[in-house]
Amino acid sequence: MRIVELLDPVAVEADLSCRGKDQALEQMTEVLLRAAPALGREAVLQVLRERERLGSTGIGEGVAIPHGKLKTVDRLLLAFGRSRAGVDFDSMDGKPAHLFFLLLAPEDSVSIHLKTLARISKLLKDAQVRAQLMAARDAAELYEIIRTGDPA
Repeated sequence: MRIVELLDPVAVEADLSCRGKDQALEQMTEVLLRAAPALGREAVLQVLRERERLGSTGIGEGVAIPHGKLKTVDRLLLAFGRSRAGVDFDSMDGKPAHLFFLLLAPEDSVSIHLKTLARISKLLKDAQVRAQLMAARDAAELYEIIRTGDPA
């Protein structure tokens, strides 16, 4: 499954203004709610915060992939955000996170959830893709870079 099959263009934010980890989780939740307004904001934040307590989802190289599972979700949901300033996200390499994918999955999903995390990770391991995402002018351009960077 391609990333753009899960990523609604309305759930892409080019200018996150958050400074800290919890603010980033809150802003990314708001971005996701644009595409899935029926989700409960507090339930999403609770599952993301619980996952972060297990260990940071800041994977390094300026990338964070906060994720979690919810009973009320019937399909994978994805949001993308960019912070030009960067956010201290307790990343593995100690560097600020600039590029965020938020992934929510149904509670009973395993393989598709892991496959999607791996696909996102593979896309963002490409230094050229990360540079293009940082240079993009707006959300539409971010979406297009993700679409073309994640071939079928």
